Amino acid sequence: MRREHPNISIFRRLDPSNLAADPTLFAPGFVWHFFNPHLPDIEGDYVGLAGLQAFFEVLETLTAGTFQVEPISVTAVGDELIVTHVKDRMMLNGQPIELDAVVVWRMVNGCIAEAWDIPSVYTEHPPIPQVA
Repeated sequence: MRREHPNISIFRRLDPSNLAADPTLFAPGFVWHFFNPHLPDIEGDYVGLAGLQAFFEVLETLTAGTFQVEPISVTAVGDELIVTHVKDRMMLNGQPIELDAVVVWRMVNGCIAEAWDIPSVYTEHPPIPQVA
């Protein structure tokens, strides 16, 4: 039986629906880096837990509350990095959008110190119809 990487065990404590549920999860100087040339108004760095919460509040407003993230995979890379592959779904400017993204998380002393959110902005997938 293979043991889970310790950084992944720490990362799994993250609750995307309640980022403040475990404030000790984030390093005091945590930085969220967001890259997306299609959303230049929100590109940039967001500092601290409050900055991360503000980023997602803006994203919720832009997508009229439709933004969803589906985790696909989580991989530890060495002793400091975790790479997550996610599928993002949302309505943007009245259009349904689905795209792949990776988020690279940097772990330092048992805390999330930094993250880079990198969407595949040139390869969008047609949304999958929901079965009623």
